[in-house]
Amino acid sequence: MSETALPTSATGPGTFRTGTPRTRRARISLTALQIVLGLFYAIASALPKLIAHPSAVESFDKLGWGHTGMYIIGALELAGGIALLTPLLDSVAAVALSALMVGAFIVNVTAIHGPYVATPLILILPLALIAWARRGHTTDLLGRVRRRA
Repeated sequence: MSETALPTSATGPGTFRTGTPRTRRARISLTALQIVLGLFYAIASALPKLIAHPSAVESFDKLGWGHTGMYIIGALELAGGIALLTPLLDSVAAVALSALMVGAFIVNVTAIHGPYVATPLILILPLALIAWARRGHTTDLLGRVRRRA
């Protein structure tokens, strides 16, 4: 068994020694992806909803959800974007944002019929990759929650 596959007890479960350049590049790429997606959700997606940009207001009025629905979705996206940048919460955030994107896809198909119907599905792919690759963080988080309970 190679050194890259051995869990290290000093850093906790779910973390591995990363001695090979390939593993290091993969970690850096995954972290870069998390940063890009986190900033996308926090700035490009949540901010227009939270500042009531006219395009966001128009979309939510068309749905009949009004300002309340717009602010709730914006807050969820902002929280998910921030959580993607938080090491212990990144996997859970990716799963939660994926669920939000499933809802966005359903709304786009059934109510909006806009040109960006596939966008939520496209965003689910990197979120699923993050959720799977960082699944050890979920185990760590559950362990911490159980110790406190």
